[in-house]
Amino acid sequence: MVESVKLTNTVREDFGKGAARRLRRAGQIPAVVYGHGAETTHIALDAHETFLAVRYNQNALVTVTINGTDQLALVRDIQRHPMTWDIEHVDLIGVRAGEQVEVTVPITVVGEPAPGTAVTTDLLTVTILADATMIPESIEVDVEGKPAGTQFRIADLPLGEGVSTEMDPEDLVVSVIVPQGDTALEEADAEAAEAAAAEGAAEDTE
Repeated sequence: MVESVKLTNTVREDFGKGAARRLRRAGQIPAVVYGHGAETTHIALDAHETFLAVRYNQNALVTVTINGTDQLALVRDIQRHPMTWDIEHVDLIGVRAGEQVEVTVPITVVGEPAPGTAVTTDLLTVTILADATMIPESIEVDVEGKPAGTQFRIADLPLGEGVSTEMDPEDLVVSVIVPQGDTALEEADAEAAEAAAAEGAAEDTE
């Protein structure tokens, strides 16, 4: 089970751009909590705590307090400043342990393929269904020692227990290839060797 991160928060009553700017100057981030038929709740989160919670996990599981009650929530969307990349607003969706949720997680390639090969990535993310408290931070594809021609498709991904996907199982995710430049060099060397052999054979017949 993934442990949730407790975020310091307050319920906010002031809205609009001016109120949001005041919150940010005070080291807070405006956020909204949706879900489970309850009224949408507007809150203010501690900016530093929020930054740490989502720094390496775009689907962070957090706990916020609303009207004295702890609420488990999943980060659904993060709005950032286009220049500074500072977090400006966060959307949270209330969840319960055991509830299946659909999220998009990154694909991480680990390991080194066989010498003389390279890795190409066709998909950077995969959409999965998982228990809200069991969402992996990423899906790893291990290419350690894999030779050229190796391919990983959706069906090959190690999703983990209780995790599934409705994506096409034949969708290509990662391939191990011989780099284009290396292929051209090998072909040129082969052609040169053939030419040298042919020239030698011609001299022998003279």
